[in-house]
Amino acid sequence: MATQAPITSPVESAGQPQVRPEGEFRFPPGLKRNLPLYLFRRFFRPGNPILLFEHLVKSFGSVSHYKLGGSNIVFINDPELIREILVTQASSFIKERTQNRMKILLGEGLITSEGEFHMRQRRIAAPAFHRQRIQKYAEMMAERAAAMRATWKPGQTFDMSAVMMELTLEIVARTLFATDVTAAIREINDEVNVIMRLYNYLIALPKAENYLRWPIPGLIRFRKARARLDAQVYRMIAERRAANEDRGDLFSMLLAGRDEGEGTGPATRGAPATGMSDRQLRDEVITIFLAGYETVANALTWTWYLLSENPAAAERMQREVDDVLQGKLPTLEDLPRLRTTEMVFAESMRLYPPAWAMGRQSTQIVELGPYRLPAGTYFFFSQYILQRSEKFYPEPLRFDPERFTPEQKAARPRFAYFPFGGGSRQCIGEAFAWMEGVLILATLAQRWRFRMVPGQAVDVQPKITLRPKYPMVMVAEERTAESARLEM
Repeated sequence: MATQAPITSPVESAGQPQVRPEGEFRFPPGLKRNLPLYLFRRFFRPGNPILLFEHLVKSFGSVSHYKLGGSNIVFINDPELIREILVTQASSFIKERTQNRMKILLGEGLITSEGEFHMRQRRIAAPAFHRQRIQKYAEMMAERAAAMRATWKPGQTFDMSAVMMELTLEIVARTLFATDVTAAIREINDEVNVIMRLYNYLIALPKAENYLRWPIPGLIRFRKARARLDAQVYRMIAERRAANEDRGDLFSMLLAGRDEGEGTGPATRGAPATGMSDRQLRDEVITIFLAGYETVANALTWTWYLLSENPAAAERMQREVDDVLQGKLPTLEDLPRLRTTEMVFAESMRLYPPAWAMGRQSTQIVELGPYRLPAGTYFFFSQYILQRSEKFYPEPLRFDPERFTPEQKAARPRFAYFPFGGGSRQCIGEAFAWMEGVLILATLAQRWRFRMVPGQAVDVQPKITLRPKYPMVMVAEERTAESARLEM
């Protein structure tokens, strides 16, 4: 236990914290009034916390504090302090309540579960995401992208966000369920989208999880969508259990998975390893379904937008694709040589990370740098904000894939870039997402370049993932005759 720190209070200045007589805690500087009292200020829009985070960093620096009702909230924009929370002192934190609000949809899946239950689920699911297991999907990813690119015509316009959602939905259907996009898969997708549209409403409604049965219109729509979603998923689970066959997909791996770590503790020593119940399978299937296509689709959409705005970078990537692939579809063996394509994808996720913010809640008194904070404090940090920091990225709004050369990456702190989180809860599907993103970019770039239709508004929509707020309408331009003669 450290010596007692001076007693402090958040103040609306970037100066030193002021002493207050309420306890033995040292808080960072920050907003001096409760957050709802700033309702009519430009930086406080309940549907867009990014504006608040930007204001806090600009006004108070890398660590700031505010109160929401009776809760203390600390916003952190410092890689070393984020590492303290996610790695060094991880045992002192749990997921914070707004992320746990996702349990309304995801249940106790890998994103939302806690403690030993989370570790058990991760042990069971890990083999499904082992590098050797997911490598078998590389050929299918390139083939699906090639089939889509073959349907386009020169000069065709489309909403890139919708197109990338369609493509990644096909891929998740094949990899998760070993099937094409059937009526059942489309219904799962439709119901998830209904719930996603209600997400901000569910977050804003205090203790929505306690009122799910109330006759409130938004909650009625949510209940119906979730019931239809559950019916489809449970039907698929029952069919697959009855079939008892390994189809080579992630679903088969989850069905067959066993927690080999069980039976080691004093209460369970000698107990047989067990798999997931139907409810646990339901939660993981929906979690993987959402994370497996929504995040990659958004990352690809933002990448095509940035390439459209930066034609020199697009040309470098296309030149690499031509040189490496020589007209054939990309394979797993080509990935190490598609370095520029990978750097383009990485720089896109720096500027527009699909997972745009994270949160934790302390379970005990925590000391971070010069601050001493009580149990129950909420801590937020944002990939979107930190990855645009001038301290780590000169001219941070400039699109520059060269930031991700090995030398540049080594010169930055580990948590100056963390699009997939970090620590024991780092995204289990990270390798899958990198492989999928790079293969799709390379496959489509062989034959097409994309140009934004002028005059469109472009803005972010921070929900569960960082979606474009408006349609991203682009024109497909076929490349040279030589590059168009590709193996289909």
